[in-house]
Amino acid sequence: MTNQTRILQLRTGQLQDLADTGAATGIYKQNVKAAFLSETGLEQDEHGDTRRHGGPEKALHHFASDHYARLQKILPVPAADRSQPGGFGENLVTEGLTETDVCVGDIYNLGEAILQVSQPRQPCWRLNARFGISDMSRRLQNTLRTGWYYRVLQEGMVRQGDTLTLEQRPKPEWPLSQVLSLLYETPLEQDALAEMAELEQLSPNLRQLARKRLETGEVEDWEKRLFGPGSISDRLLPAI
Repeated sequence: MTNQTRILQLRTGQLQDLADTGAATGIYKQNVKAAFLSETGLEQDEHGDTRRHGGPEKALHHFASDHYARLQKILPVPAADRSQPGGFGENLVTEGLTETDVCVGDIYNLGEAILQVSQPRQPCWRLNARFGISDMSRRLQNTLRTGWYYRVLQEGMVRQGDTLTLEQRPKPEWPLSQVLSLLYETPLEQDALAEMAELEQLSPNLRQLARKRLETGEVEDWEKRLFGPGSISDRLLPAI
């Protein structure tokens, strides 16, 4: 199986204030030449909310650069100008690899490290502040173009210019686009949720989400994740 993608940029971020929210964030990531990748992420890559960002199941964030141009066309200024490498807090920047091309559980070699796709990103309110639009997180969620995370199976040095090489695809029937559609478009599709709940390559939190939907017959509330503190949303451009 051959599937290779060159790493155009490798990015890490140290904690800064998120716009004028008073919250700390590592979303403002800078291009670096090389970094050591541990099971919890790249060295010197920091996270303001360590409960929901970073850690073993979200060690590395990848956002498809194929989406930048489309977002630049549909977003107002200045948000459109921020739709570029690093704008979404991504660690990896590549071309030609999107949510339709990547499957849950895919295993990749990258430099000295070995990665496994763990889950798609679930956009949160920090994107609203980052882009200055009160519903930026919901817009990204609605497009099903959210980016994704990797867990680290083997630690090691990774470098800009390294090749991300697909080595194993244990679940070809579960592209991330399908997971995202189930999460946000057909959230109570029983058979698919039952499969998702047993998908061992998927992150534990999303498997638990599927089990809870099956048990309750209800969809979890997205409002807090998408919009955060109301006082912050009040200072941003309104939803369109």
